[in-house]
This record gives sequence, C-alpha cells and structure tokens, in this order.
Amino acid sequence: MNWKIKYSLGIAALMLSAQAMSQVTFYEGVGFRGHAFTADGTVANFVRAGFNDRASSVVVDNGNWQVCEDVGFQGRCVVLRPGSYESLDRMGMNKRISSVRPISRNVRRGYDTPEPVAQPNYEYRRRPQERVYDVAITSVHAVVGPPSQRCWVDREQVSAPRNNANVGGAIIGAIVGGVLGHQVGGGSGKDIATAGGAVAGAAIGANVGRNDNDNYGSRDVRRCENVASTTPEYWDVTYDFRGREHRIQMSAPPGPTIIVNEDGEPRQ
Repeated sequence: MNWKIKYSLGIAALMLSAQAMSQVTFYEGVGFRGHAFTADGTVANFVRAGFNDRASSVVVDNGNWQVCEDVGFQGRCVVLRPGSYESLDRMGMNKRISSVRPISRNVRRGYDTPEPVAQPNYEYRRRPQERVYDVAITSVHAVVGPPSQRCWVDREQVSAPRNNANVGGAIIGAIVGGVLGHQVGGGSGKDIATAGGAVAGAAIGANVGRNDNDNYGSRDVRRCENVASTTPEYWDVTYDFRGREHRIQMSAPPGPTIIVNEDGEPRQ
C-alpha cells in the first residue's frame, strides 16, 4: 500500500479515535442539576434530542467543543474546553444552545469572543442515567477556623516630667517666707524661722502659676486580642451505605439525607 494512503488512513483513525473519546454533557439546571444530555459527536440540531435551548450548565470531559445558539452551528458560538461550567449565563449562552460539535484546538470558526474559563470537573455531579440513592446522614460536625485577631485604637493620657518650675515665683516666695519667718521667735530661733520660711516660700512660689493639667498629654495606643471564630469552614459529614461508613467534607450544611450513587459516592 502506498505510504501516502497509509499516512492518510492513520491520520483519519487518530481523528476518529479522538472524537470517540470526546464527551460533553449538558445539564438543564445551574450547578449540574436536572435532566442531562450527553454528546460524544456532532449534534447539528438539539431539537431532535429534545434539549433545544434548555442547557444551563456544561461539563466537558474530553476534547474541545463549539456550541452555537442556532441549529447548524449558526449564530453566536463559543468554544468550551475541558472542565466544568457551572452556569452558562456568564457567557450569554444560558438556555440558548442549539448545536454542538467537537473541533480541533486551533479551529475558531464562528468564534470571535473571549474563551470562557472552565473550573476543574466537579466530581460530585450526577452522571446521565446514573442510579442514585437517598441515604440518611448519621452525624454532622461543623469545623470552625482558627481564631482571628481583632484590633482597635485607644486614646490614653500620659504624664510629662515636671521641669517647668516657676523660677521667679520661687525667688519672691523665698523673700516673703523669710520676712514672715523673721517675725517669729527670738534669738537663734528667729534665724531658724527665717531660713525655714524662706525655703517654704521658695517651694510655694515655684509652683505658683503651674497647672497640673499641663503635665499630661494623650496618645493613640493600638491594642489587639484573639477572638474565637464562630463561622464554620466546612462540615464533616458521616453516613452509612450498604454496611460501610463514608465521610466527606461539605462547604454548606447538609440536610437529613444525602444522595449517593451505587458506590456510595455523593451526588448532587
């Protein structure tokens, strides 16, 4: 067989196998809820599948897919790459998809808008035609986060050194005190009284005109304390299914039951 024919057949086989592995699932509700429709190849008209203008969220398991708002890949189109799209509203395609087809990575036919950003595939989503069970939850523990620090600013008074003595008042006080002391007693006692009066008068005079409030100021002081958290970071959930205990962490408080598949894995 001619090598060109072999090469062409090989390329065709690779393309067919890549398309066969590709898969995209559309969900009727936001967050991968409600009825689902899975495509593993080109679907030019969603009307025939009963899913026209019904998709609100998408999970792309493999490959790159072009979705369009009209049948036959007409109208506005966007390219979806592998990942989870919890809501199509952000890209303006909510309840508007009418056709889909797998494309190569570099094809941009009918696509002139920024690529939507996909999140990692959400493993708890319910697969199409997957059998699920409603199981009672046996225990729930809310796990709170570490303590947080609360800080505030206080205004407090501070004292200043008393270094502003009234020198003039001290001199006058000493003179007046000495005169008054001199009039007390006689002999050596008069001399002692005079000296004592001068000292006392100087002390009193030094404080004349000083205001105690002038020795205080204020400053801002930052204080902090640790406050225990009261908001749960997650919920530790336990349930029994077919004689086996299962534990998962949930970002929201669960109800009395949880939906699981045949392997006991949670589903939404």
